[in-house]
Amino acid sequence: MPLTVHGIPELLTLSGRNLGHSAWKEITQELIDAYAYVSGDHQRIHTDTERAATGSYGRTIAHGYMVLSWGIPMFGELLQVQGVGRALNCGFNRLRCPAPVPVGSRVRLHASVAAVKEVARGGAEMTRAFTFELEGSEKPACVAESLTHFYP
Repeated sequence: MPLTVHGIPELLTLSGRNLGHSAWKEITQELIDAYAYVSGDHQRIHTDTERAATGSYGRTIAHGYMVLSWGIPMFGELLQVQGVGRALNCGFNRLRCPAPVPVGSRVRLHASVAAVKEVARGGAEMTRAFTFELEGSEKPACVAESLTHFYP
């Protein structure tokens, strides 16, 4: 069950808060192919199962940006912000993908609130630390610092 905060004043109290882990998500070829379709990235390491089987990883791997795109819905499993007028995803301070994510593997999000500060118009900027854990791997699939602005 996610932590729920109400409004900007409660949001401002979350700096440094560890939010825990989302549910695991399995990486399927269908998801990879769907992401390739919408992104236009059809590189064979992602979509050509026969050629990828003979390559370095022995199978296809997920797009790094596909894994990253799950950050917002997985974060929603951990924190719900109510009583705000809007939330705007503003981008990333840093992003890296240290480990390949092979088809058939599973990832989950570990998230914390790195910082929250007041911004103009009565809003708050939340810096979220995302670590996408790859089951069975010491290296994470993706690490990112995401910025979101919330306004009343």
